[in-house]
Amino acid sequence: MKTKPRVLLVDDEAAITSNLAPFLERSGFTVAVASDGEEALGQIGGFSPDLIVMDVLMPRMDGREVLRRLRKADNWTPVILLTQVGESTERAMALEEGADDYLNKPFDPHELVARVRAVMRRARPGKRPLSSAQRLACGDLVLDRSSRRALLQAREVALTPKAVALLEYLMTHPDELITRERLLDAVWGWDYPAGTRAVDTRIAELRRALGDDPNRPRYIETVPGQGYRFVGAVEAVT
Repeated sequence: MKTKPRVLLVDDEAAITSNLAPFLERSGFTVAVASDGEEALGQIGGFSPDLIVMDVLMPRMDGREVLRRLRKADNWTPVILLTQVGESTERAMALEEGADDYLNKPFDPHELVARVRAVMRRARPGKRPLSSAQRLACGDLVLDRSSRRALLQAREVALTPKAVALLEYLMTHPDELITRERLLDAVWGWDYPAGTRAVDTRIAELRRALGDDPNRPRYIETVPGQGYRFVGAVEAVT
């Protein structure tokens, strides 16, 4: 009999955990609950979660401090952070510190389950998540996240900053269907006065620059009526 994936849910709001834990269990996960960061660290050793869903703002120890301690101890259990902060800089810092993904509150529980399954699919046991790697590669395409440059066959590709940010998000979420609304939130920010057409425009820019045929994509696939998916295999490179 196949063992259910184990999820540790960490949040100080009982109203959230009392509803979300049963929902995750009905979705096929074994769930343990912690009410703050210190309790979470105490449970991780015994429960051995396959993934941690954790609020950022909590008493005693916040979610980002827990994340920092785990990564410093070379514990690369996948972590999804729950946050009420919509600024892109805050989200970028969380990813650089080793989070695998984040979800803004309030959120649809079905969206959380989809994110959990997506992160588990791309998780690399014992290794840093793609979201914390400084250089990503897909064949002869290399994205240097520190310098904000994309290289194709060792030549720099001319991209706008928003196109680089869009490529970065897609490459750190390979083989995952991502809606236009989610890309708009992740790259432009939740309060940016732009429609999803802005996403389509930057996707078209990326395809032109990378020579990617939308009918036979090597990198970015369009899922009609839903969004986009990065179809190439992505790896962290030194």
